[in-house]
Amino acid sequence: MKLNTKKLVKLAVMAEISHPTLRKSGYVTTSEGKVEVYPSVGGITYNFRIGDSAIDLMADHVEPGVSTRNTGPSAGEYSPNAALNVLACIGNRAVVVTGEAKGAEGFVTGKHGGIDHVMIDFENEIMHQLNIGETIRIETFGTGLRLEDYYPDILVMNIDPSLLEKLDIKPSKNSISVAVTHLMPAKIMGAGIGATSAYSGDYDIQLFDKNVIKKYHLNTLRFGDIVAIIDSDASHGWIYREGAVTIGIIAHSNSVISGHGPGVTTILTSTKGKIKPILNKSANLKNYFGKMSLQ
Repeated sequence: MKLNTKKLVKLAVMAEISHPTLRKSGYVTTSEGKVEVYPSVGGITYNFRIGDSAIDLMADHVEPGVSTRNTGPSAGEYSPNAALNVLACIGNRAVVVTGEAKGAEGFVTGKHGGIDHVMIDFENEIMHQLNIGETIRIETFGTGLRLEDYYPDILVMNIDPSLLEKLDIKPSKNSISVAVTHLMPAKIMGAGIGATSAYSGDYDIQLFDKNVIKKYHLNTLRFGDIVAIIDSDASHGWIYREGAVTIGIIAHSNSVISGHGPGVTTILTSTKGKIKPILNKSANLKNYFGKMSLQ
């Protein structure tokens, strides 16, 4: 595939490991009207990482690996955390710059809107050396990326060019095929619809209908799964559009809150349906990161 990689700008952004957050009571109200307590966004999640189930855990909106944000002050409408969230791309190299794990390297794995976090994964031994508040430098690269032979019929966002080239993508004359673990209809998508840009954050798969879960095998979703959403257009924010296709990556866990669920960070979208999803259970970041170098 012909990419415009040489035109892209690589910028350093700084991110701090965020503390987990909860409402003061700890309670959330579920879609069934129950009041329950769950772990939620932020922090360092040791035992649920890319490749692990995003469904089968006692949690609400939990983020895999290391959750980060930039707490620096805004200057008018300009925000360093906005820069972190827009410019960081899945697959970008991340380097720890403070603390016991200084110099350790990992990868960006997703973005979570609302809380505006960027998630990063490191090797297991590094995870246990990290602490809340420590700083990580992300070498952002990928914003503005294009598939030259398919632009503007196919748009690319939120993904490092090196990772894009590792994905199971097969080009043809008028379209591309992309390996995905799951197909799902846009009608079940929830929180995130109404945003005016898909260049940060995510939108959620609603998992409140048992028949839909069974039909589309959504109980097997994992962090890092590459998924296809049919009749979804993310060109200028997430909308329903018949014939469109959006490809994204599962960024955070399931939710019990109405309208919410596993979050999908967009990487490819086509208003005209020029993306053809091909089912492949191996289409997960964990497998693709094994093919990438941190050098």
